[in-house]
Amino acid sequence: MAPICSACGAEVETGSAECPECGTRLSEPTAAFDPVEVQAPETKPLAAIEGPVLVVRKGPQPGEKFFIDREDLTVGRDPASDIFLNDMTVSRTHATVHSVNGVVSVKDAGSLNGTYLNGEVVESATLANGDIVQVGTFQMVYMTGSGAE
Repeated sequence: MAPICSACGAEVETGSAECPECGTRLSEPTAAFDPVEVQAPETKPLAAIEGPVLVVRKGPQPGEKFFIDREDLTVGRDPASDIFLNDMTVSRTHATVHSVNGVVSVKDAGSLNGTYLNGEVVESATLANGDIVQVGTFQMVYMTGSGAE
């Protein structure tokens, strides 16, 4: 099928610089390209992660792991935070994760956007395996099991 002049509708020969009927200068077509096949990155299933750990499910770095290896961890946009989440939707000091005798809880630190557990805003809550903690735009899955990793 021959190209059509956008000004007068006349058929134009492929590769012509201007329309033979009205003389309108024809724009050149954009370069053609072959689409690149995108492959999903290789990741281990969440069940294979050793816990307790928070695994980023949604955010700039999905799959990033934050191991809960101390009694208290700070969560925030401050680079000195134990769980550093670099995004404007996260307060500098957003929340804390507290772990005592195998019981892990999250507590909001007066953040502007709140801390969510399974879609509900919380001031403080105990975490259970599979819970989704949301801080700003980051969603993290709380995992308690041990696995191959």
